[in-house]
Amino acid sequence: MLKIAIQKSGRLSEGSIDLLKKCSLKFRNSHNQLMTPVQNFDAQLLFLRDDDIPQYVQDGVADVGIIGENVFLEHQADVEVVKKLGFSKCRVCLAIPKNEQYTGVEYFRGKNIATSYPNILKTFLATHGLEAGIHNISGSVEIAPSIGLAEAIMDIVSTGSTLLSNGLKEVETVLRSEAILIANKGMGKEDKALLQEILFRIESVLKARDFKYVLLNAPNDKIQDIVEMLPGMKSPTVLPLAESGWSSIHSVMSEGKFWENIDRLKSLGAQGILIVPIEKMVL
Repeated sequence: MLKIAIQKSGRLSEGSIDLLKKCSLKFRNSHNQLMTPVQNFDAQLLFLRDDDIPQYVQDGVADVGIIGENVFLEHQADVEVVKKLGFSKCRVCLAIPKNEQYTGVEYFRGKNIATSYPNILKTFLATHGLEAGIHNISGSVEIAPSIGLAEAIMDIVSTGSTLLSNGLKEVETVLRSEAILIANKGMGKEDKALLQEILFRIESVLKARDFKYVLLNAPNDKIQDIVEMLPGMKSPTVLPLAESGWSSIHSVMSEGKFWENIDRLKSLGAQGILIVPIEKMVL
């Protein structure tokens, strides 16, 4: 049985549950549960604190886990990074009081910096040849400068609104983080096979996120021009309409490229354009 550890609550938890359900894993999830079986796959979910997951996976209590890349780098657990998952993106930034003049990374030399990520901060300082005081705080890092504990902070930033509300401004991005899948290095053969099956499903879901299914009607004399713009996975599907001289074209393409070409498609006579989400994509 594959034991999968995910965050018990929070944004990373929501993204992890959403991803696993899109992989067609069926399970019950409740904030009161610490574990639950997967009903249609040989797996079990463990709901844990995100800071505990790296150690649980290293020790083999869990076979795999979904955590933030920032948590992985901070805890320095001896585990394998299997896959970046593309959700719960954030950045770890250095911030200072907004009325301070920032002169570059030298600003931090000799300063006191409050953070919940002392190991990441130590690496950043060493990379730039800086020495600074590090105050390890488990929460409410943003308040440190206002109470005189530190001259700067390093913390996770999503929108930056929390920093602004505490009179701080971002000055350096130390790390860009996202959810990652980690695995125990000593997994058995059967568990590795289960992981590969889960990974196959995850990759099909992630590929689908960047692509859309496009359907449109077009005059027959413009089909070739439109097909060249909509290459599809192999080749677009072209079906005749009941109205003479017109066909329906079905294709798959990245959403960004579609919007780049929308005006040209319309100029070629494309009508009734539909853009449909793709749930899974197997190449």
